[in-house]
Amino acid sequence: MTAILDEIIDRLGRIILGKQHQLRLALACLLARGHLLIEDLPGVGKTTLAHSLATVLDLHYQRIQFTSDLLPADILGVSIYDRETGSFHFHNGPVFSNIVLADEINRATPKAQSALLEAMEEHQISIEGETRALPEPFFVIATQNPAHQVGTFPLPESQLDRFLMSIELGYPDAAAERLLLQGQDRRTLLAEIEPALSAAELRELQAQVDDVHAADALLDYLQALLDYSRHSPHYRHGLSPRAGLALLRSAKAWAFLHGRRMVLPEDLQAVLPAVISHRLQPASGQPEILSTGEHIHRMIETVPVT
Repeated sequence: MTAILDEIIDRLGRIILGKQHQLRLALACLLARGHLLIEDLPGVGKTTLAHSLATVLDLHYQRIQFTSDLLPADILGVSIYDRETGSFHFHNGPVFSNIVLADEINRATPKAQSALLEAMEEHQISIEGETRALPEPFFVIATQNPAHQVGTFPLPESQLDRFLMSIELGYPDAAAERLLLQGQDRRTLLAEIEPALSAAELRELQAQVDDVHAADALLDYLQALLDYSRHSPHYRHGLSPRAGLALLRSAKAWAFLHGRRMVLPEDLQAVLPAVISHRLQPASGQPEILSTGEHIHRMIETVPVT
């Protein structure tokens, strides 16, 4: 399985240059059955990453452009009256896809943002008195513009918590950017990429991730990290039990991605920034600590590995 996963990373790396760590985090997020939030400036490859994942994994992909006038029905779907039969027929919205790209999610109003909550948590939607299951696998990739940009609506904590991971792509390094400038258009390259996995095979891999072993000592270390966040004066509030489960699932996926059937402390440390950065809020008077990543290094250095 490691060879297949390495091949997926290799194919993604032909499209998204110089971002191997972020690509591995995105794939680990999908293997852990989570959702991914990418916060970054326009033009660094957020949309291309989502489309590349869908192509390489042979998944049905839909993009929703979030704007201030977007309505929940534009996401979930709507019933349309059929004059011939005299009845209403429900037409699925773009959320009925394997990979849904919620592009610039914080440009939509909270009402539109909340339309994704049930879908992300339960893999279903309830509309017009009926519950409709979403296809499996189901994976939301949301891109978010920096909060200081004009026309943004910050995501509430309850919605941020539905994202298993949050990452930034950032600018490419000089070598990767030179290859980007000299190479083909990314859309042209994307059309040439062949799928490396089917949806059924992906579901099988996700099931195998659940079987990755986490020893009691590893769980002790995980609980110590959670406890540190809950008693640290740097945070408004600590990590929730859901965040603890997110850390464990992500660490299992990271270990599986690297060919291991047991979670190591290094796996927890590798996914820690992506899993907790969007879940922790700075305490009053300490706004700078969460913007630098220093708090995560401090947490890793302070909490001993048991």
